[in-house]
Amino acid sequence: MPPKHAIVAGVGPGLGLAIARRFGREGYAVSLLARDPDALKNHAATLADQGIAARGYPADLCELDTVTRAFAAMEGDHGPADVLIYNAARWHQVPAMTLDPMTFNWDLALCATGALACAQLVYPAMKARGAGSLLFTGGGLALYPASGAGVASLTAGKSALRGLVLALAGELAPDGLHVATVTIAGQVKPGTALDPDRIAETYWTLHEQARPDWETERVLTA
Repeated sequence: MPPKHAIVAGVGPGLGLAIARRFGREGYAVSLLARDPDALKNHAATLADQGIAARGYPADLCELDTVTRAFAAMEGDHGPADVLIYNAARWHQVPAMTLDPMTFNWDLALCATGALACAQLVYPAMKARGAGSLLFTGGGLALYPASGAGVASLTAGKSALRGLVLALAGELAPDGLHVATVTIAGQVKPGTALDPDRIAETYWTLHEQARPDWETERVLTA
C-alpha cells in the first residue's frame, strides 16, 4: 500500500519545513511547493537526512498555471493528497497610502487566492474518498486588524484567508473534509511558545481529530 500524501504549499526553512518533517515522521510522502527550485532541493535534502521522503515542486502560488502543473506532477508521483497545508504569505512593511495597489493585489492573492486554488485542486479526489484535511496558516492580524498599521496587505490577506477557511469548513464538512486554520498570533521563533516544531504538532493534531470533534480554528499565542 503506498504511503499517504501530504502537500505543504509555501515551504521555507522555518514553519513549512517543520510541518513537512512532522508529517514525514508519520510515514507520509511529502510534497513541497515553493518558488525557488534551489531552496526546494535544500529542504528536500534536509528532510532526507532525517529519513523523511520529500520532493520539491517549484510553483508560484500567485501563478495558477504553475500551481496546476505542480499539483498534477505531485499526484502523478504520490497519488491524491490526504492533507493539504497552505502556508504562504509575505511580510511587506510599507504605509498603506504608498503601497502599490498591484503589490497589494499580489500579496492578497498569495494569502487567499492561492489558498482557494490549491483547495480546489485537491478537492475532487478528497470528496470522492470522503476524507481529507485542508489546513491553512492564519495570522493574528486577522483577529486584531487594528494592529496591522504598516502591513496592510498582510492584514487584509490573513483576514481574507480566515474568512475563506471558516466559510469552507461548513461547506465541505458534509463531504467528509476537515477544514481549519492555525491562527498564529505572534512571532514564530525557535525555543519559544511559537517554536516551529510545536506549531507543526498542531497541524498534525488537527489532521488526526475525529469527526464530530473537528476544530475549524486553533489560535496559538506567544
